[in-house]
Amino acid sequence: MKILLTGGSGRLGTELRALLPGIVAPTSAEMNLTDAAQVREVVERERPHVIVHAAAYTNVGGAEKDREACWNANVVGTRNVAAAANTVGAKLVHISTDYVFSGEEGGYREGDTPGPVVNYYSLTKLVAEEAARAAQRHLILRTSFRPREFQYPVAFSDVYTGQDYVDIIAPEIALAVKHALEIEDEILHIVTERKSVYELARRRKPDVQEGRRADAPGVVLPGDVSLDTGRWATVKAALSSD
Repeated sequence: MKILLTGGSGRLGTELRALLPGIVAPTSAEMNLTDAAQVREVVERERPHVIVHAAAYTNVGGAEKDREACWNANVVGTRNVAAAANTVGAKLVHISTDYVFSGEEGGYREGDTPGPVVNYYSLTKLVAEEAARAAQRHLILRTSFRPREFQYPVAFSDVYTGQDYVDIIAPEIALAVKHALEIEDEILHIVTERKSVYELARRRKPDVQEGRRADAPGVVLPGDVSLDTGRWATVKAALSSD
């Protein structure tokens, strides 16, 4: 099975390249995702069976100021990748986010209605999911991950998530990618257990300071975007029994 990866130099992409030897990962110079013709040309040349679309604009605060860049990367790029996937019959594995949910309830299942979104980044990722569905064969993976080390001096104790560190999440994503052609689901949630961001931060940065989401500068954050992962657990069990 031939796999093509977008965003190969990013946080998740770097991990996936190590976990999936032989994966084809064009650079942004080789495949500018906002250039539909160039995306199609690369995909037609490589003719992958699976395209993993991990490239994205992920700076939540920055998205409020640079909306055009965020929209182009997350929405226009996904539209172009989905169209290119259809030209060669590839299955699109689209990396999405827990931020497509409002964060009012938590424990979201795959079939729950997304929105209303609380910031511009969330909006672009929700629209990107719809763009990904234009691929005739697609799998949307909602996930959330941080670098291997917590980057900030403060972490919010009133923001709840299933997010985890990328070295914990990436092997799960890689497993889904390896079996993408077998998986019949169109959406899967791949995260870990519900926890506050402060609890998550303390695992690798014990001296992190506790903060509140109201203190987040210039952006509204959802309160609880934890995801139900029961469906992924069922799929994994079926894969291991094959």
